[in-house]
Amino acid sequence: MYTKYLISFLVALIYTQTINAQDQKVIERYAASITAQDASRHLTILAADWMEGRETGERGQKMAAAYLADQFKSFGLKPVIKEGDNYSYYQKFDLEKRAWKDVSISIDTAKKKFLVDFFLTGDFDIPVEEKSELVFVGFGIDAPTYSDYKFTNGKFHTNIKGKTVVLFSGEPFKDSISAVTKTKFTSVWANDWRKKASTAKELGAKNVIVIVGNVDNDFKNRLNQLKTHLAQPTLGFTHKQRSSSAIFVSVSTAAQMFGKTSDELIKLRDDRSKVIVSGKAYKENSKPLVFTLKVEVEKTKISTENVLGLIEGTDKKDEIVVLTAHYDHIGKEGDKIYFGADDDGSGTTALIELAEAFSMAAREGFRPRRSILIMPVTAEEKGLMGSEYYTDKPVFPLSKTVADLNIDMIGRLDSAHLEDPNYVYIIGSNRLSTELHSISETANQQSVNIKLDYRYNSFDDPNRFYFRSDHYNFAKNNIPVIFYFNGVHADYHKPTDSVDKINFDKLTKITKLVFYTAWDLANREDRIKLDVKE
Repeated sequence: MYTKYLISFLVALIYTQTINAQDQKVIERYAASITAQDASRHLTILAADWMEGRETGERGQKMAAAYLADQFKSFGLKPVIKEGDNYSYYQKFDLEKRAWKDVSISIDTAKKKFLVDFFLTGDFDIPVEEKSELVFVGFGIDAPTYSDYKFTNGKFHTNIKGKTVVLFSGEPFKDSISAVTKTKFTSVWANDWRKKASTAKELGAKNVIVIVGNVDNDFKNRLNQLKTHLAQPTLGFTHKQRSSSAIFVSVSTAAQMFGKTSDELIKLRDDRSKVIVSGKAYKENSKPLVFTLKVEVEKTKISTENVLGLIEGTDKKDEIVVLTAHYDHIGKEGDKIYFGADDDGSGTTALIELAEAFSMAAREGFRPRRSILIMPVTAEEKGLMGSEYYTDKPVFPLSKTVADLNIDMIGRLDSAHLEDPNYVYIIGSNRLSTELHSISETANQQSVNIKLDYRYNSFDDPNRFYFRSDHYNFAKNNIPVIFYFNGVHADYHKPTDSVDKINFDKLTKITKLVFYTAWDLANREDRIKLDVKE
């Protein structure tokens, strides 16, 4: 009986300490440790020329990882990766570097040129020509309210097993109403080709061809933006194949596949949508078409690592708040170094400052109730691979992960804010949890009070920023997220993204906003609720 009372008394003491820790002056004291001077010191090292652009698997990335681990150790963060009898800060994994060799597609006898008529992304390895039947599936959506694969009785209207499916990007609308959401707002299917590709693969498709936009210029613009990157070697996992592999073509190239004009193919897509919405059966009468694909690659194994440091919580320590940023960049070309000061040296620097602030609070008696995992991840530039590896093989259960706050580019201004640096783009805050959105708004009011710009949080954002940084691998596992971002600028992915152009006052303000938000998430009585379904 006395033991029971003693335990209750100790728990009450812990709660009292936590309540005191919520005092504004206490939070302000630790937030004040986040300074522009410290941020400048860390970023000057991370984006130094001898870091060689921090390309995944290369010497510079390894040096950056060592620097991060040294910082975590000096702050007293707990290493959590077991290696024999010891623990490490490194979550190591292997990737395959894949250099394109002979890449071609053809429809019947018509051959198409790589990086002219099409491009591709993902885990392709087809050294000998592989043939399959070509099938058009409209928008390639499979949602409860609208499916390109099912009749209303639940049966597939098109057997796609072992076949190559062709689908349009976007989703169907009628009178400004989405056929998927039944509202004026788009669904997650509208801009996420990966969701469409993985869905088709799950239903048995051999390959997926995505039609970029409704006019050829949409494809040409995308190809021009990505051409240099697409010609470079890609990275693939060794522990699995990714389902989100796809071939991308223009609408006219896709139309030629089916012996139609672009307008005829768009009409076919729209006619299919009309009968799907009406619930009527649909069957297209067309002759089978043979698609031939060859993707010869040269493979080299490389090793890389995420860096994990834990600030262990108190009474709710089994629940985890994750803070992420990617510390890799795109390396160098000859003598040209891509410093990546903003992308994402700025976010990585923020993580170091956050690690120091939270560890200082813990040492002085204000340890968070929930544990905080600070995780700079690798291989983001190669397709969000470091964060995907973590969510595939989590160190802490995803079911116990409360939220991910992800920081990617917070040290510069975009063209929309050249006269007003006091802003940050907030993406994803209300996508899965309305509570997280409210916490973010309150944290901003109580701390730095900068403009929270939500323009890229729109479901129909053509830039698809919600899907383009590491938070997405948590979001797709139903973990609430916030992505902090300053937008792109003229030096994005160029050697000119250097430390001298960083606005350190802006960087530290946003870092303090993340600190206040994470403090709330880690110390509140109830974990935030997952109350929004996309």
